[in-house]
Amino acid sequence: MFVCFRRIRKCQLRQLIMMCFLLSVIKVYWESLDNNVTSHVKSYSFRLLNSLDFISANLTISQEEARKFSNHRYLINHEQKCVEEDVLLLLLVKSSPENFERRHAIRSTWGNEVYIKKNLGVTVRVLFALGVHPQPTARKRLQQKLLQEDEIYQDLIQQDFLDTFHNLTIKLLLQLGWKNAYCKHARFLMSADDDIFVHLPNLIRYLQEVDHSGVKDFWIGKVHRGAPPIRKKDSKYYVSHEMYPWSLYPDYTPGAGYVISRDVASRTYQASLTLNASIYIDDVFMGICANVIGVSPQEHVFFSGEDRAPNHICIYNQMMTSHGHVKDFHELWKLATDPAVQQVSSGLFGKLYCTIAKIRLLCLLHPVKTYPCKAAFL
Repeated sequence: MFVCFRRIRKCQLRQLIMMCFLLSVIKVYWESLDNNVTSHVKSYSFRLLNSLDFISANLTISQEEARKFSNHRYLINHEQKCVEEDVLLLLLVKSSPENFERRHAIRSTWGNEVYIKKNLGVTVRVLFALGVHPQPTARKRLQQKLLQEDEIYQDLIQQDFLDTFHNLTIKLLLQLGWKNAYCKHARFLMSADDDIFVHLPNLIRYLQEVDHSGVKDFWIGKVHRGAPPIRKKDSKYYVSHEMYPWSLYPDYTPGAGYVISRDVASRTYQASLTLNASIYIDDVFMGICANVIGVSPQEHVFFSGEDRAPNHICIYNQMMTSHGHVKDFHELWKLATDPAVQQVSSGLFGKLYCTIAKIRLLCLLHPVKTYPCKAAFL
């Protein structure tokens, strides 16, 4: 009886210790979650009730000061890339000097200008925007390889700034400045990372429809509304109070991939020449510039969020972008351009099948943050 009692006591002690451990974990997680939710609710509520003009007003500087952020000399340039062409879309891909394989994969899949012209009947210009490698020892070797690469493909634009995460806003200024200087007539500008997949056939068809309507103030992508700055110092996206003292950002689209119209590109570039670009999160700076000109981003449910799109034929049929791709560009391009993809969702039964499939992928099984549930019903 005594032995049994001792066993019960030991069992209860283990349960108590385990319970305390679980409660500690839940407490830490809940505090983190609660702070995150609270900051989002506060910032979004403020966004609904107030204008954000005070942000741009406080970031306004002289044009002479502003030009210091974008006054970098070109190391590689192609001033004639858009000359005498009716360009529907200028697609500027943010890449790093060492990402040779990614650029090659993009050229032979969704960024293939010849394929687009031959099969879609429009002119798209694809260029890769680069800085210089931050390590001096690797810079000279890589620079020689970049010059050889560009001699073959003629599609790199590079300026003399360090190609690092904290200079992404400088790279955005490179894109806006190049568009304004050398391809002002292109009807749309897309900014994209080199690890996303762009379904060019779907995007081109969509932009042609939009273009026929004479659209202005056009900016589409995955929209973040009322997002607060991240103040955790261990986060990649940490922004100090000194750099950005306010509790929320203007609405913006993630820099992985978004599209703006010609007029927005021109006016955003002009706005960038009056603002302090020291904030290094480029998509947030884009939101600040757009707020100056009175343009807000519009949500497109098939622009990817933080992860890659589900692997399903009914998704490819409407996909615009999918994030987080490096090794599977060729496989995805083959599936996306297969004529059978378009046929799957045709007809009453095809549409019903794809709706059910998308509900399962986007609503019921939703482990990734790509397309919202409402995309299943489109």
